[in-house]
Amino acid sequence: MITHRTLDVRGLRMHVAEAGTGPLVLLLHGWPESWYSWRHQLPALAAAGYHAVAPDQRGYGDTDVPDRVEDYTIEHLTDDVVALMDALGEERAVVAGHDWGALVGWELAKMQPDRVEALAALSIPDRFADPADPADPAATPIAELRAALGESFYIVHFQQPGVADAAFAAALRADPERLVRRLLYTGSGDGPGWSTVVPEGGTIVDSLLDDPDTLPGWADEQDVKTYAAQMERSGFTGGLNWYRNFDRNWELSASWRHNLIQAPVLFLIGGRDGFLTAPPTLELMAGRSPSVPHLRETVVLPGGGHWIQQERPEQVNTALIRFLQSR
Repeated sequence: MITHRTLDVRGLRMHVAEAGTGPLVLLLHGWPESWYSWRHQLPALAAAGYHAVAPDQRGYGDTDVPDRVEDYTIEHLTDDVVALMDALGEERAVVAGHDWGALVGWELAKMQPDRVEALAALSIPDRFADPADPADPAATPIAELRAALGESFYIVHFQQPGVADAAFAAALRADPERLVRRLLYTGSGDGPGWSTVVPEGGTIVDSLLDDPDTLPGWADEQDVKTYAAQMERSGFTGGLNWYRNFDRNWELSASWRHNLIQAPVLFLIGGRDGFLTAPPTLELMAGRSPSVPHLRETVVLPGGGHWIQQERPEQVNTALIRFLQSR
């Protein structure tokens, strides 16, 4: 049974969903999701003997949405996870993260290795968000992305204050459930995959596919309604502000970003996820990622897209529990 409560996490009101008792497993969602993306993992982990906790991270769902861009740095995001452990009375936890949640997990494992028992990363390898050229001390991640992929690349586009925010707000006002259907379908293995480019003269919402004739088999109308209600409550600006700290995070991480990850690591990714062919992903899966000396297993889920814990819940649950029990 999944229960809900709101915790004071160093002054941030954080909503969490949880199930079970036992060793703590924290489940960190990505963009633009919420605790609900882990709805299939919470009961499975509880049945396997774990205390599974999925928060709405800052800026999402029923957790507080701070106003300032600089309130969403990687230091804030990792501190939230540590403060959540403290609020739950735990010194250490297994951290499982998807998408941006994986990035938070990677960085936390480097910054505070004593707090991370093990790390399961879904869809995103270590340091994917830090492409700055190490040969050029003046390079920044956004400058590198702009030079390589142009102003219309979605992460560069997100840097413009208020622009993507307004596009998503308009889509929410017009038909929030339609927006959710387009997000779920576009990013899934059932669709042709994300377009990472904002069309000329259009908005980020225009880069999504039109509504599918039917929802993918792994989603239903209740899922659509749940996500739509959460997005209407929180809006998109908080989540977009995570992206607006890329350069700030690069500066902040100078003292730890080359640390080795001491925790054992599991990596999972969908076979139709666009990140599968990214060089850092290929490096990690080949066992050559310099920061990940304790990679235990990589799992590619055939036909899965970016929402793998929702698209392939039984396979993800099996891999997660096998990894946890193998420790």
